[in-house]
Amino acid sequence: MDTSNYQQLTRTFQRLYRFSHLSSIAGWDMMTMMPSAGSAARGEALAELSVLKHQILTDKKVAQWLEAAAQEDLNDVEQANLREMTRHYQQAAVLPESLVEAKSLAGSCCEHAWRSQRPANDWEGFSANLKEVVKLSREEAKLRAAVKGCTPYDALLDLYEPDMTAAKLDVLFADLQSWLPDLLNQAVAKQAQRQLIAPVGPFPVEKQRELGLTAMHTLGFNFDAGRLDISAHPFCGGVPEDVRITTRYDENDLLGALFGVVHETGHARYEQNLPRTWLGQPVAEARSMAVHESQSLFFEMQLGRSKAFLQRLLPAVIDRFGAQPAFSEENFIAWNQQVQPGLIRVDADEVSYPAHVILRYEIERALINGEIEVEDIPALWDEKMQHWLGISTVGNYRDGCMQDIHWTDGGFGYFPSYTLGAMYAAQLFHAARTALPNLDAAIAEGDFSALFEWLRQNIWQHGSRFTTAKLIESATGEALNSRYFRQHLTARYL
Repeated sequence: MDTSNYQQLTRTFQRLYRFSHLSSIAGWDMMTMMPSAGSAARGEALAELSVLKHQILTDKKVAQWLEAAAQEDLNDVEQANLREMTRHYQQAAVLPESLVEAKSLAGSCCEHAWRSQRPANDWEGFSANLKEVVKLSREEAKLRAAVKGCTPYDALLDLYEPDMTAAKLDVLFADLQSWLPDLLNQAVAKQAQRQLIAPVGPFPVEKQRELGLTAMHTLGFNFDAGRLDISAHPFCGGVPEDVRITTRYDENDLLGALFGVVHETGHARYEQNLPRTWLGQPVAEARSMAVHESQSLFFEMQLGRSKAFLQRLLPAVIDRFGAQPAFSEENFIAWNQQVQPGLIRVDADEVSYPAHVILRYEIERALINGEIEVEDIPALWDEKMQHWLGISTVGNYRDGCMQDIHWTDGGFGYFPSYTLGAMYAAQLFHAARTALPNLDAAIAEGDFSALFEWLRQNIWQHGSRFTTAKLIESATGEALNSRYFRQHLTARYL
């Protein structure tokens, strides 16, 4: 057995990966199958796993191996793996075991209660649990910030998007704010001139499920290594060998669940195509959450809402739900490309979507940096929704500040990934179209093989081998550039 320091580390991280596998499947079960009375015990079991992983990762031998391995003769993939191992270690080493356990328990409690509190519009009950999550998240952020020499929020942002800062985000989002509101208003005004026919339901859940499974097959999901289920909030979980995606159904809404499935299938294809030869090592993990969201939005928005894809999808819709006036090709495409500002982020069109993200970013940054308190969230939420989308959420906590799951377990710093992902997705699709001149014709024919091979070659197979900046520059020939997002929205909606 190789006893080099680097090999000692690979064995340790393989062990951590296996515990993470168990944790992710237990978490999936908690969201989908677990009876409600099992919540406390499951929360304790997951907290125990979190503590165990933290103990393994922060063992003093790991620090010694990391230091010694840096002097060993490693190839470029091994060096990248060592870089990611070091990042994982440094992120864990700053936290005491007691905080890891407390945060896991508080998150499980808050998320489980949210499932019943949200339908009941119970802000008072929810905020009591959220305060504990925020308190612990602030503790974590301060500890991380002290080591990194940055603001508390930047310290959490770095967990999801390495090397990103609020200062960089502010520049990107200021650019968006300089042109997006006008584009949104123009698109709404343009679409107001046409009369659309709404699909008439009900749309039985089982038929919707069949349609979602058809879309997953079309998009190349490997059902030998994953499955589709129902949860209160759509998500993609599990591990590359066993990817679990979920959606939620409404018999009066034909397309919400479907495009939730398409979005999560984008996440799943990325996971299923991560480099298997390095599996179990940090270098084989997804690069960042913005890159992950770029894949889901590539599938849902760039591809899924395109005219060519919708033309391919329409026969499957008619086959399941029968012909009706709403299912004429022109109406069906227009219905799926509506720009209609609304309350719910996950149902938002891609023009108004960044507004949902920016308002959450501004609130969570202020919350973690100690500038506001939990009690301030509803009024700020309403103020920002009014500013961006002209919609009030006064008294409507369920469809306002309680609609998302991310804050329940302390996922502060995640939301910016969505709009960064939308920008990356537009830039990647532009690069793919440039590399594949016949791409639009192939999509119209239902042939996605060249497109998926391009993604595999340029994004999926690299895992975390490269930094996000290098990965995007290698794939597209330049650093992140928001002009491709603007060009895409202008071309599709104006």
